[in-house]
Amino acid sequence: MENEKKMPGRPKTDTEAVNLRLPRELIRQIDDRRRTQIDMPTRPEMIRRALIEWLEMTK
Repeated sequence: MENEKKMPGRPKTDTEAVNLRLPRELIRQIDDRRRTQIDMPTRPEMIRRALIEWLEMTK
């Protein structure tokens, strides 16, 4: 185990990348919303939060 090489990059998690294009106006609105958050999340994190909130509302 001592000689085991570590793999570079992030550890594997149960996630999958999703790539999409968004209109600039929507990106501007996402960025505006991010700036209202105390922790200033990244764009991907803000989109995750919005999706979770939307899914919770549609239950």
